[in-house]
Amino acid sequence: MRVLVADDSPVYRKLLATHLEEWGFSITITKDGAETWRLLERRDCPKLILLDWVLPGIDGIEICRRIRQVRDGSAYVYVVILTGKESKNDLLEAMQAGADDYLVKPFDQMELRARLLVGKRILELQDELLAARESMRYNATHDSLTGLSNRGEIIEAVGRELERARRDKKPVSVVLADVDRFKDVNDTQGHLFGDEVLREIGRRLRSKLRVYDGVGRYGGEEFLLVLPGCDLMSVLIRADEIRNHIAMKPVVSGRLSRTVTVSMGVAVSTDFEDGDIETLLNHADRGLYRAKQNGRNRVEHIEVETSGKQAMSKDSESPTPARRMRAIP
Repeated sequence: MRVLVADDSPVYRKLLATHLEEWGFSITITKDGAETWRLLERRDCPKLILLDWVLPGIDGIEICRRIRQVRDGSAYVYVVILTGKESKNDLLEAMQAGADDYLVKPFDQMELRARLLVGKRILELQDELLAARESMRYNATHDSLTGLSNRGEIIEAVGRELERARRDKKPVSVVLADVDRFKDVNDTQGHLFGDEVLREIGRRLRSKLRVYDGVGRYGGEEFLLVLPGCDLMSVLIRADEIRNHIAMKPVVSGRLSRTVTVSMGVAVSTDFEDGDIETLLNHADRGLYRAKQNGRNRVEHIEVETSGKQAMSKDSESPTPARRMRAIP
């Protein structure tokens, strides 16, 4: 672990450097408060600090206050005040300013080492807690099989892009993709291979998207893509490129290999005056159903002028398009 030593005394800088190197710490040394604070403002600054109270420019107590006021807490800085001041009032002032520990000069080297080990342990524990928090946050928003956004997260992404599209007066498109004959994949080649198919399709989808596009596992063998700034012509071209990219190379896992295709339905926000998430997704779902009807491995879009009539006709004959779509794998 790297330790920042901030002390204006060359004698103490040399003494501390010798001890810290002997104990296995790497060291960064500063001589005044301004230099110390410039270093602490960097994201890669040391997180364990031996800080002299009396420093030229900015004293150690003011640096403590700034650390606690400015830093956002995502990476804690553990501060040990190392000073010749030894009154209880000085100790209280340092702790109120944000110091974590306090050691009076001249110090006992074993006591200093013990204080540093406590700080190191606390920082390591905080790193573990931050990693656990990030893991929980990731698991809450991502699909465990494919690593893509999960259903809730990708739908929220659609909502965010719709809001941005309304402000910027630009289109946003969605693509609902469904793996063709996925039940047959599971039945003939096993569920483990089916899982690999979903993972590989997820990888191929990501590889063809821009950094600001979104993709998530919508459910089962369905995927949802969010493409900001794409009008109808653009989304049809891009969706077909993605469809072809998935179909052109078989999925291989061990000795098993199979060419897999997807059917896609697209919808564009500018097709609707006040289109909400549900309207947009329903429209993409109808396009997907038509792609399945028309032979699979294709991209379809239903014109808004006819979608209402078609939906009414389908509803009068049989179940809703979303339910009937699942009957055509």
